[in-house]
Amino acid sequence: MSRIGKSPVTIPSGVEVKSNGGVATVKGPKGELSQEINSCITMNIDGDTISFSRASDAPEHRAMHGLYRALVQNMIVGVTEGYKKELEVVGVGFRASASGQRLDLALGYSHPIVIELPKEIKVSTVSEKGKAPIVTLESIDKQLVGQAAAKIRSLRKPEPYKGKGVKYLGEELRRKAGKTAAAK
Repeated sequence: MSRIGKSPVTIPSGVEVKSNGGVATVKGPKGELSQEINSCITMNIDGDTISFSRASDAPEHRAMHGLYRALVQNMIVGVTEGYKKELEVVGVGFRASASGQRLDLALGYSHPIVIELPKEIKVSTVSEKGKAPIVTLESIDKQLVGQAAAKIRSLRKPEPYKGKGVKYLGEELRRKAGKTAAAK
């Protein structure tokens, strides 16, 4: 069983963490994030460490204990380093281009797909001749980056025969063999 909730979170220099009224706020060099914390979990800030404790040993309280510890840890990493997801658009005629917060995708449908991303996400695309276009999403919010990347990937998931579609960079696909000619 996981003991994530019991391990303390260290606060790096240049990061300020506050807790008031059940809301944890983390401010760092890249920005500021806040997260509401359930009343059954208490957050204790002691110098440069944060510890979490739960009200009881009930299964739902134990689950939230590890959850809120991980969320605060992700917020601290986000405001110091940031998060980045890269998606590869694989397929003949598949294109991706970004301008501001708009991502234009051509994924083999009869119409182009235009996605308006939240202002917290920085989007960029790289298209080289002979290579699949790469879409890069960057933000300080891990949940937001993951959700946006999953939404883009869901538009055309990679198929198992040729591997066409939108996949995460470095994602291993389970490939299938196609039809074989009948032996005479």
